Amino acid sequence: MPEENKTKTKLLRAVGNAIEDFGMIDDGDRIMVCLSGGKDSYTLLELLLDLQPRAPVSFELLAVNLDQKQPGFPADVLPDYLGKRGVRFRIIERDTYSIVKRLVPEGKIYCSVCSRLRRGILYNLAVEENCNKIALGHHADDIITTFLLNLFFVGTLKAMPPVLRSNDGRNTVIRPLAYCREADITTFASSEQFPIIPCDLCGSQPNLQRARIKRLITELENDIPNIRSSMLTALGNAAPSHLLDHRLFDFKKLKAITGDVEAELDLAVGHTDTELQPALVAIR
Repeated sequence: MPEENKTKTKLLRAVGNAIEDFGMIDDGDRIMVCLSGGKDSYTLLELLLDLQPRAPVSFELLAVNLDQKQPGFPADVLPDYLGKRGVRFRIIERDTYSIVKRLVPEGKIYCSVCSRLRRGILYNLAVEENCNKIALGHHADDIITTFLLNLFFVGTLKAMPPVLRSNDGRNTVIRPLAYCREADITTFASSEQFPIIPCDLCGSQPNLQRARIKRLITELENDIPNIRSSMLTALGNAAPSHLLDHRLFDFKKLKAITGDVEAELDLAVGHTDTELQPALVAIR
C-alpha cells in the first residue's frame, strides 16, 4: 500500500474511534465543518467526506469559511476547491481583521479577540443553517498543548473537550481529529496537495506561548519518544483520588477507600522509579 494510503487509513481509523468513543455523530445530524484553509481543516473535511457514505448513520455536511478580510486573502481558492469537490459550502464575509487590529495593541497577541469574534459569527451561522453540530479541526497535538498551557499558565487541569455543548444549548462542537497526530495530518495534507491559505493574524505572530509549549514537547520527545501518546492517554485516564480537587473526590470519606499505601510511599521517597517509566501507548 502506498505511504499516502497508509496515512489516510491511519487517520480514518483514528477519526472513527474518536467519533465512536465520544458519540460525536448521530443519525440525522447536520454538521457545519469550519474550513480555515489550513491543513487541519482540509483534512477534517476530506476524512468526513470519506466516512459519510460508509457510516452506520446518515449525516449532512456543510463546509463554511469565514473570510475575515485579511489583506491579500485569496478569496477564490476555497470556492474553487469546494466546487470541484462537489461540497455544499458557504463563504461568510466579515471584516474582523480590522476590528482585531484596532482593538489589540501592536505587539500583543491577537488570538483571544480574533477567536471570540469568529466563534460568535460561526455559532450564529450554524443556527441559521440548521446545523446542530459544528466540527473543528483541532487534533491530538492541539489537545495536549492546550493541556500544558492551562497547567503552566492558568492553573487548571483542562484541555480541549472532544464534544462541547454551548451554554445557551444552541450549538454542539465536535473535534473528530482528537486522536489524530499532527505529523500524520501534515503528511496527508502534503500528499493531497491542499491549496493552503496562510493566516496573517494569529499564524503570523512569533513567540506565542502555544508555539513555545510545542517546542518544549518536541524537545522532550528526544528523551521520551512516546510522550505525545502517553499524554493523550493520560487525559483519558484520570485518577481524581490522586489529584487535589476535593470537589471531584471526597477525601473526607477515605475510610471507604482502599489502595496500595506501600507503593505510594515507595514512590514518594524514591525507592522505585518503575512508576515513572513512559507508558508504551499509541494514539489509535
